[in-house]
Formats: sequence, C-alpha cells, structure tokens
Amino acid sequence: MDTFSHALWGYGLFGFRKSPRLAYPKFAALMGAMPDLISFGALFFMRVIDGSYTWGKPALATLPAWIYPAYNVGHSFVVAFTVIGLVALWRKEIAFAMLAWPFHITLDFPFHSLEYFPTPMFWPVSDFKMDGIPWSHWYIWFPNVAGIIILLAYRDRQKRRALRQP
Repeated sequence: MDTFSHALWGYGLFGFRKSPRLAYPKFAALMGAMPDLISFGALFFMRVIDGSYTWGKPALATLPAWIYPAYNVGHSFVVAFTVIGLVALWRKEIAFAMLAWPFHITLDFPFHSLEYFPTPMFWPVSDFKMDGIPWSHWYIWFPNVAGIIILLAYRDRQKRRALRQP
C-alpha cells in the first residue's frame, strides 16, 4: 500500500477518541506511515539531497543495503507490539494512536508480492512472508481509496455531530 494511504488509514482509525484530549490524529497518521518512512522515506530524502531522486518504484539493484533491515524493523508485528507495549507503560494515552503501525503491517502483508518487499510480519522471530497481490492493481487500489473516503466521511460526520451537541 502507498505511504499516503497508510497515513490516512491511521488517521481515520486511530486518530479519534470519544475524549478529544485522548485523540492524537496527526500522531496516528504519522504512525500509520512510519514503517515506510524509516526505510523508503529516509531513502527519498537522501536521494533528494544528493540529486539522484527519480520518480517511481526504485529498482532493487539500486537500493542501499541498509534499507532491508530498516524495512524489516518497521514491518514487524514483533517490533511494533513490543514498542507499543513499552510506550503504553510510559504514556498510555498515545498507545492507541500507535496501533496505526501494526495496522499498516496488516494492510501490507496481503498486498505485497514476494518479488518486491514482501512484509516480514514476524521478524526477527520468523522469516515468514506471504506472496500477496500488489496494491498497485486497480482492483486493490480503487477499493482502498473508496474505503479511505468512506472512513474519513464517517469521521467528519462524527465530528460535526459532536460539535452540535451541547
């Protein structure tokens, strides 16, 4: 799934709470995108700075070696839930927004093929990966966009309704 979609799913699902003081929508969006940002986001900024950025999916042969362990760390349920558990001990109110991170992994593993960055969901405990259907196919992409639109419209309706109540 693309990073922007992950951010929107995180925002819509984990950025809202009944109590506004417990809601962290921007943080939830960041956590939804975070697994991609620590690998491909870092690569993007490095390539922009050195002037070598090109649009599109980078060829595997052009990727630096560090991107693979960074991708593994960001896309592991083991790592995600360990970090969220530790953060919950310290700041329980932000742990809910952090659930956007494992939701990102949940969306990725059925929609990444073995050919290009399959999701190592149980790394470092297991190297299991699933051969999924790439999210770039129209029959995955359009339902994803429709789901995001429906979710954000629902959240907007909830917010408007809450503002009208005395």
